[in-house]
Amino acid sequence: MEFTSGGRLTVRITPADVGKRVSVRARGVQAAPGALFTDTVGVLTSWNDGVLLITRRTGESVRIAESLLVAGKTVPAAPARRRGPAASFEELARVTARAWRPLESERLGDWELRAAAGFTRRANSVLPLGDPGLPLDAALERVRSWYAARGLPAYVQTATGAAGTQEELAAALAERGWAREVSAEVRTGALAPLGDLDADVSGVRLDRAADEAWLRRYQRVGEPGPEVRAVLASGPSVWFATVPGAGGAPAAIGRCVVDGRWAGFMAVEVDPAQRRRGLATTVMAALARRALDEGASAGWLQVESDNAAALGLYAGLGFTVHHHYHHHRAG
Repeated sequence: MEFTSGGRLTVRITPADVGKRVSVRARGVQAAPGALFTDTVGVLTSWNDGVLLITRRTGESVRIAESLLVAGKTVPAAPARRRGPAASFEELARVTARAWRPLESERLGDWELRAAAGFTRRANSVLPLGDPGLPLDAALERVRSWYAARGLPAYVQTATGAAGTQEELAAALAERGWAREVSAEVRTGALAPLGDLDADVSGVRLDRAADEAWLRRYQRVGEPGPEVRAVLASGPSVWFATVPGAGGAPAAIGRCVVDGRWAGFMAVEVDPAQRRRGLATTVMAALARRALDEGASAGWLQVESDNAAALGLYAGLGFTVHHHYHHHRAG
């Protein structure tokens, strides 16, 4: 990381750079043992009372006293993407939302309040893609009331780590006591290589609806209620994959939603007794081939940041991180 100008370290950022992506070097801030300095890259989300708040692409925030700054500069809004399909954050946010629709929703300016009887945070959180049309505190109070009327906790979903994401909103929620409960990665990849994998998909059944056997393998809920079935069935072109297994429950399942050039992969689950046989890859290859037949060319998926097994699988299939998203719960 290069900070020098004429052989000298310089600080070339000011409070006027709030909202921009910056790279800073500071003395002793979360430094490794024995290190004099630490480098931080992220969005400068505030600079108040002599303290900078920088939000990294993963959503983590770092506070740095300006008296500790050694060097600092603005950097491009997002690093150049070398792999995977090009996409803006807003395009992907809308595509992913269409693949997991709530039972009811209401507009608050450019925010969408979503509810599905509590089934998943994705379907029971605010999707804030723009201005709520109210000052932030008033908007958040409206959000609290809307979810309270439905007996649900209030969540706001934010994204970090790409051009146009919501680091400033994430920092503002943290300052107001909204706790970040879950973080996940949105990954994208080319669809053709996945469909071209040397996988025997003859044993994968594809259906338009989730039958009782598919639902028995799905681990997100116990007994699926109508809200579960409705959310799972939502989306422009939905496919359910099943690999039959013994005892009435499938050996593996998956869900795919085709939406224009995009195919989203969800609910890829394998019977624990059948793991390490390549069944997850086979399910995804079968779904990818169907999506390619419908004209899709790019894939996306969402995976929680601490799910090491899934992260390894998807990285091996060519899916790279596009951005991170987070759910913040009202305190």
